[in-house]
Amino acid sequence: MKVSEAMTRGARIAHPEETLQLVSRRMAEEDIGFLPVGDEDRLVGTITDRDIVIRAVAEGRDGWTLVRDVMTRDVKYCFEDEEMESVIHNMGDNQIRRLPVVDRNKRLVGVVSLADGALKGNPETAGEALTEIVEPAGRAAA
Repeated sequence: MKVSEAMTRGARIAHPEETLQLVSRRMAEEDIGFLPVGDEDRLVGTITDRDIVIRAVAEGRDGWTLVRDVMTRDVKYCFEDEEMESVIHNMGDNQIRRLPVVDRNKRLVGVVSLADGALKGNPETAGEALTEIVEPAGRAAA
């Protein structure tokens, strides 16, 4: 199965200059915990509910803090024409639960998650990847 068959299309994008309050409100309204961050047609990062808690709330920042100040800048992504099973293995190896999906022109076309892999693909492979993700870094069996 290709990623394009499992992913969620029409992903919303956060902008680096938006406030955490605005992005958090959007996440709550849409019941999501992850947004790609884009600036002028470029994917520049991702922001998760965990980023907001760990990098903002835990450090005493307020809702006026900008997305760019707490977003994850190391952008990991996959292509829509890749095999889902390969992407899921990669997600497990890198301890990532969600990935932006781009086309071969590197334009955002959606988001794929381990849940997508479990529900629409191979649940066993998604389970193995999740096991790698929940294992604390550096403690996975060799």
